[in-house]
Amino acid sequence: MPEDVEMNDSQAAPAAVSDAPAPAQSTLHHLKEIASVIEAGSLSKEVRRISRAVRLTIAHRRRLAARDVAAFLAFALPPSSEAFARLSALVPKEDGSEMDVDTAAPTAQVSIKHGLPEIEIYCYLLVLIFLIDNKKYDEAKTCASTSIARLKSLNRRTVDVLASRLYSYYSYVHELTNTLAEIRGTLLALHRMATLHHDELGQETLLNLLLHNYLHYNLYDQAEKLRSKAPRFEAHSNQQFCRYLFYLGKIRTIQLEYTDAKESLLQAARKAPTTARGFRIQCNKWAIIVRLLLGEIPERTVFMQKGMKAALTPYFELTNAVRVGDLELFRSVADKFSSTFSADRTRNLIVRLRHNVIRTGLRNISISYSRISLADIAKKLRLDSENPVADAESIVAKAIRDGAIDATIDHANGCMVSKETGDVYSTNEPQIALNSRIAFCLNMHNEAVKALRFPPNSHKEKESAEKRRERLQQEEELAKHMAEEDDDDF
Repeated sequence: MPEDVEMNDSQAAPAAVSDAPAPAQSTLHHLKEIASVIEAGSLSKEVRRISRAVRLTIAHRRRLAARDVAAFLAFALPPSSEAFARLSALVPKEDGSEMDVDTAAPTAQVSIKHGLPEIEIYCYLLVLIFLIDNKKYDEAKTCASTSIARLKSLNRRTVDVLASRLYSYYSYVHELTNTLAEIRGTLLALHRMATLHHDELGQETLLNLLLHNYLHYNLYDQAEKLRSKAPRFEAHSNQQFCRYLFYLGKIRTIQLEYTDAKESLLQAARKAPTTARGFRIQCNKWAIIVRLLLGEIPERTVFMQKGMKAALTPYFELTNAVRVGDLELFRSVADKFSSTFSADRTRNLIVRLRHNVIRTGLRNISISYSRISLADIAKKLRLDSENPVADAESIVAKAIRDGAIDATIDHANGCMVSKETGDVYSTNEPQIALNSRIAFCLNMHNEAVKALRFPPNSHKEKESAEKRRERLQQEEELAKHMAEEDDDDF
């Protein structure tokens, strides 16, 4: 009996242990698994594995500590390599007393092959991300410059994904230190190298970085020259394509091509992922200004989008002033949020809106009054010039010539005479509006079809399956034949 009791206790103990939750794996273990994914992608030449490794790294970046990065460098790079010496010098040292005990669950040991360029470039990327997150910008600039110099000697498609990330952080760290102008020549040389190496993702990334570099210093003409002469943007990355559309919309807006700018900005906001809230806010801000310059009034739902209401409040009040046509309200809103508009770099565009406000107010006046004096028009529009009546007359004349209002000027009596408004459905305006909406829907359908993705060599899957079935059948016949031979020996 005592033996039975002891045996029951020993059997119950493992069950209690198995019910306890397993401790979480350490950050270092996750980094080692990411390195093994990169190694598998490098050996099999599968770029999608490298992309997956980058996504996993971004997911763990907030948990990175100096000891994890240092331990990973010792694991991934040979101790005698030049990369290990450079990167280890950039990572800050931590005292051994401050290090936490690794309580990770016991797992299989991960080992990788040393000497792979992908692993080395990944180490540069990891250290660069760590230094930027810890606001060590001088060391980050040194790391970025070293990694760029190393990338110039590589021409491997499996490195392209890592290289595009390094380009982005290289530009970002110089933007944080306000030295973007210093790297413009380097970015141009890298773009030329990516073009010669047929690195399509690198071309798209570097083109966007160059456009951002030019627009940061308001060099819109140079940005347009580069964009027009660069290779066609094939949109291999949705994020890069969204950025390209945003920069294109800004260039078109400055060049007064509002229709094309509106299409690019709305498409960028629509294609951007929901998590990129800041980018979508910027797209919506510029799109609102462009629509106001086109004489359109954005819908209220644009300003009430989730997470954007506070950021779009200045533009909502600006839109309300333009819709009413109140010049005094427009001035007060522009002065009230002048710092916000300057930070968004839309202040110069808002200055252009003054004419639209006056035109909207004049259109409301022409609808309300069949006959009104020019002095009253100047008073209602709140023109504060030296000769408001003459200014009102020129404004009315220009609006009549542009077709904004249907009226005539009685110069003898100094008044504006509005014509009766006809039935809009007897004109071509409804047909034009329907055609524009149909064209928009067709364009969206074409873009959706272009964005469809198919597995590579999908047309050969049936043939490969048949070959695989034949190979398995041959192996089974061979195994059966060998078994029969063994039976005969017996």
